[in-house]
Amino acid sequence: MNAPKENIALRQLTEAIPEPIKAPARKGPPVPLLVIGALLLVGGIGLGSRMWWRSQHLVETDNAFVAGRLHPVATRVAGVVTEMRMQDNAIVKAGDVLLRLDPADAAVQVERLKAQIAQADAAIATSAAQIAQAQAQAAATASQVAQAEAVLARTELDAKRSQALFGAELRATSRQELDATLAARDVARADLAARKAGANAAKEAVVAAESARQSAAAQKSATQAQLKDAQNQLGYVELRATSDGRVGKRTVEVGQRVQAGQQLAAIVEPETWIVANFKETQLARMKPGQKVHVKVDAFPGQDLLARVDSFSPASGASFALLPPDNATGNFTKIVQRVPVKLVFEPESLKALGEQAARIVPGLSVQVEVEIGE
Repeated sequence: MNAPKENIALRQLTEAIPEPIKAPARKGPPVPLLVIGALLLVGGIGLGSRMWWRSQHLVETDNAFVAGRLHPVATRVAGVVTEMRMQDNAIVKAGDVLLRLDPADAAVQVERLKAQIAQADAAIATSAAQIAQAQAQAAATASQVAQAEAVLARTELDAKRSQALFGAELRATSRQELDATLAARDVARADLAARKAGANAAKEAVVAAESARQSAAAQKSATQAQLKDAQNQLGYVELRATSDGRVGKRTVEVGQRVQAGQQLAAIVEPETWIVANFKETQLARMKPGQKVHVKVDAFPGQDLLARVDSFSPASGASFALLPPDNATGNFTKIVQRVPVKLVFEPESLKALGEQAARIVPGLSVQVEVEIGE
């Protein structure tokens, strides 16, 4: 009987205890979302500010490459390689012997031309003797002409005197004597004509001998020029380096026959620079002397310094093998790129030490030009 009463009393006591007061529900997003949103907003503002600052102070491009001077190594004459001194990637100095060709063919050509010059000298000497002989003959014929003219003058006087005597009333001379004097006059005239013809022939012989001498002299001069060229060809069998640098792309071996003008290797000079292709819209505030930050892909983490040296006189498309023709009616405007030469700062290269020699033409780089004040 007591148990039901205890249960009733316990229930009443429980109902009498007041319920805990519940906190009112919060409105809006939770606190973590607000923090994330604030962080994103601050990050966006910082990123935008950084992008704006970079657009006002820097001009960048990754369309840039290391450039340098590459000198082709080629022979001027054909021949067989008998000696090889240049090795792959070796350092050479200007004037160093790179290889030698067989000089036999060039030496034979030199000897043949020397023999032709000796023949020309003999021809000149012969022509000189002929000139002297022809001049003596001309002098003799001139004397003979003078003698014939004197004889003709005497026979002319005799003929006139005989004609006068024969025509006189007393007939002081006979017809036979008149005919003899007239015949002597005619003979003297013919002899004078013959002597003059001989004198002209002698003069022509002098001219011909002089022409032969001049021809032999001209032939000698031509042969001497050929000899000089052959001697140069003989000197070309020894191929020397034209500049300081390193040997690359060697394609020749001992015993190989090469042709004149054939490229056998290349010499790369140690001096390098950067050719950066900037958009035409990026050039407005660029000028020579501005500081440039360079990142070479081959050396990650290394920040090199350079400066703007000069601008190309035309866009890259203008130097292309097939430049675009915008007058065909299908024009599409494309932002052009202009090559800009950037020169490394010497102190920056010194900081690389031995690695500076590994900055070779063709490497890809990224550049940033400081255009702000």
